[in-house]
Amino acid sequence: MGLFKHLVNGVVSLAISVGVTIKLADNDDGPWDLSEVAVAVALSAFLSGFFTSFFAGE
Repeated sequence: MGLFKHLVNGVVSLAISVGVTIKLADNDDGPWDLSEVAVAVALSAFLSGFFTSFFAGE
């Protein structure tokens, strides 16, 4: 059950972060495409949520 909880926390973090990024970012803001930024945010957010849950868990 522990691994499932950590995965869920990672996915929730991913969904919130990517949703906010896509909603607020403008495709013309910089030299990167919005899809590239979304992938980078998704990876970062998932790992952050997963490992925060993993190391803060009991």
